[in-house]
Amino acid sequence: MLFSWCFSEQRKQMFSVILCMVLILQIFSFSFCSNVSSSFSTSCQLQGQFHVNRIHKTGDVVLGGLFAVHFFSVLPELSFTSERQEPICHGFNVLGFRQFQTMAFAIDEINRNSNLLPNVTLGYSLYDSCAILGVAFRAVLSMMSGQGDQFLLDNNCTAPPPVLGIVGDSSSTRSIAISAVLGLYRVPMVSYFATCSCLSDRQRFPSFFRTIPSDAFQVRAMLQILKRFGWTWVGLLISDNDYGLNAARSLQSDLAQSGGGCLAYLEVLPWSYDPAEHRRIVNVMKKSTARVVIGFSVFIHVIYFNPEVVKQNVTGLQWIASEAWTAATRMQTPDLMPYLGGTLGIAIRRGEIPGLRDFLLRISPDSDPNNNYNNNIFWEHTFQCHFSPPPAGWLDTGGALCTGQEDLENVATTFLDMSDLRPEYNVYKAVYALAYALDDMLQCVPGSGPFSGHSCASLQKLQPWQLLYYLERINFTTAFGDQVSFDENGDALPIYDVMNWHWLPDGSTTVQTVGVVKKSASMGEELTLDEDRIFWNFESKKPPRSVCSESCPPGTRIARRKGEPVCCFDCIPCSDGKSSNGTDSMECISCPEDFWSSPQRDHCIPKRIEFLSYHEPLGICLTTASLLGTLICTIVLGVFIYHRTTPIVRANNSELSFLLLLSLKLCFLCSLLFIGRPRLWTCKLRHAAFGISFVLCVSCILVKTMVVLAVFKASKPGGGASLKWFGAVQQRGTVLVLTSIQAAICTAWLVSSSPAPHKNTQYHSDKIVYECVIGSTVGFAVLLGYIGFLAIVSFLLAFLARNLPDNFNEAKLITFSMLIFCAVWVAFIPAYINSPGKYADAVEVFAIMASSLGLLVALFGPKCFIILLRPERNTKKAIMGRGTSKT
Repeated sequence: MLFSWCFSEQRKQMFSVILCMVLILQIFSFSFCSNVSSSFSTSCQLQGQFHVNRIHKTGDVVLGGLFAVHFFSVLPELSFTSERQEPICHGFNVLGFRQFQTMAFAIDEINRNSNLLPNVTLGYSLYDSCAILGVAFRAVLSMMSGQGDQFLLDNNCTAPPPVLGIVGDSSSTRSIAISAVLGLYRVPMVSYFATCSCLSDRQRFPSFFRTIPSDAFQVRAMLQILKRFGWTWVGLLISDNDYGLNAARSLQSDLAQSGGGCLAYLEVLPWSYDPAEHRRIVNVMKKSTARVVIGFSVFIHVIYFNPEVVKQNVTGLQWIASEAWTAATRMQTPDLMPYLGGTLGIAIRRGEIPGLRDFLLRISPDSDPNNNYNNNIFWEHTFQCHFSPPPAGWLDTGGALCTGQEDLENVATTFLDMSDLRPEYNVYKAVYALAYALDDMLQCVPGSGPFSGHSCASLQKLQPWQLLYYLERINFTTAFGDQVSFDENGDALPIYDVMNWHWLPDGSTTVQTVGVVKKSASMGEELTLDEDRIFWNFESKKPPRSVCSESCPPGTRIARRKGEPVCCFDCIPCSDGKSSNGTDSMECISCPEDFWSSPQRDHCIPKRIEFLSYHEPLGICLTTASLLGTLICTIVLGVFIYHRTTPIVRANNSELSFLLLLSLKLCFLCSLLFIGRPRLWTCKLRHAAFGISFVLCVSCILVKTMVVLAVFKASKPGGGASLKWFGAVQQRGTVLVLTSIQAAICTAWLVSSSPAPHKNTQYHSDKIVYECVIGSTVGFAVLLGYIGFLAIVSFLLAFLARNLPDNFNEAKLITFSMLIFCAVWVAFIPAYINSPGKYADAVEVFAIMASSLGLLVALFGPKCFIILLRPERNTKKAIMGRGTSKT
């Protein structure tokens, strides 16, 4: 909100100034071509003149220039009781004066060049703006109106314009106001230092050009530096003018669009020295976690701010300077290096201007009568003396008088340092741009010109708007090798140097070029940095970290903090089943169905596959138990076959005993179908084999029980007829019928809704459980119910026959075996339901083997004991309970 308010207020003030100046210009234009009196019927007379610091040189065509030779000015009071006094400028700007002289040198060089503007002499009218809009505006109006007391005109009231084009101004604010008015009359203005991106608006500023890149490009250059070093959390200090406010708006907009960072704070530096405001801003900087500070301000505001930085010992910050103060030698002092050392700055492209130093060395107090005032001030500033008469008390304090004979070449001054010509190089290019445009215009061939009727412009009737056509199309290369041209917005080819403030071990300072950022048609915007040459003002000698929150590593996602900038966030680990494989992921991505997140959550891995395997300990144990049970059945069957003629084997139908042992063997073997990876054929076969094998087993037991009851009933008087219904054929038929019913149940189940393999992800999110779904719950229930029905009937019959007289009553063994069988399968049901995945199969296998082993031990254990260990009891008499001798 602060930024928006400042900008809107600045715009209101600016439009007020522009409106006022337009009215002034209209008045001047009216007086310029009006007859003042009858005695001047063919001439025009100015209402007044502007005599603030200027130099003037006549020529066929005159170019104007605006330069800030002084930093400040004192404006006279507006009493309206006397004629207005001229403003008084103070605070001599050596570099501004060098830019001032660079334009004079460039025009002098062009006049000596026989290949450029032959037979045309360029003149100049250069003014000191004193860094004040009002002074700069009066200077522009004076240039456009001319400086003669009166001008003789031809009969058509026409004459060459006093100034064809203007080079300047150095300030964006002043350039905005001036070019808005000059654009009304299509007077070309070529700035060498105004960078505000708003000046690229061709609708508002149709005649504005510049040889310095726009702030929009400078902002993007800074963003590239931030991106290069990973600085996403920065502070911003700006000037309270168009230069700073427009840059702040561009920086905020570009940061939001690119997502490359956030502003920790935005503070506006006051216009003058304001200790309280400076103290508040420094406190904001010290409280912030941002370690990088961008200073997008005119250098005088930074100079005012530095004392508070030193006073509060604000160190450990990485400064990024805009081009307005990157090359400011006044701040490159040993006392400021602990705070500003290592500054990275965007600087205007450095150039070379051969012959400029020799031109500057010819300056002396009496070298140019038209510029005696500025030369005198420069001389006094350079040699720290005063011309006569000196100020009061000057001589008393030991001050020296200037003689004008001092040797300029032997004095240490930045004025003669030609190693870092940046704004001067832009001034040089601006003058040559106007000269080349004028040269192209004067070379126009009549009949093929760009104006109405294919006409050409003439030197005698030259209009500023005609020069605009050619200025838009100039394209030349300087002696330094730089191409100069303007795009459709009047902007020059953007290129900046990246500078670094070095703090040398001996305490001295130097500014070195460590990179370049430029824009080309093929590569776009490109940043080149030599990082090995950068001086970092930190103990680590490495770039600092400046982030509000550290980057979220892979496996996490960003969670914005409410009410804070987007760069401030927390890193939340991805939830189970989701992953992020990049840094600063906004969200975690769900893994595909058959995949799961890795422990680090940074990628998806195939889910673990789970089934009752032959290779795991549980599967090995169950397999071993199944084979062992089968082996025992085989051994028992072998013993019975070997002793098949003995009474204990022949008793109660040995054929059923053999069939029972075979069915038990099948029960043990069918459990193997539940182990291993489920497949379609194993899923279909496992329950069918299990159901049929157990029905065969229980059927045999049921028939044996019925035979026991029939035998004892036949032993009673009149009961012999019952045996005819339980002969060998009937026994086999009963077993076959009972087993066929189970086979029919299994067949119907498999045909209607067959069991099938299934990948179950419901039990565990991180694994796939391969299992066999039963298909039809009814079919499975009928299968188990039929087995249970037969088992219960067998148990009841055996229970009824348990007390029948016999030395070896098998009904007792059957009762005990059925009791074990029923107990196992009653316990199986809840255990099976509550066992997930492979453990359900393990429970079923255990139940099969436990019930099978129970039947095997209960039914055949006592018989094997007698056969192998008590053979004397394996006789008919012993079995029938007669003639048994006691041992």
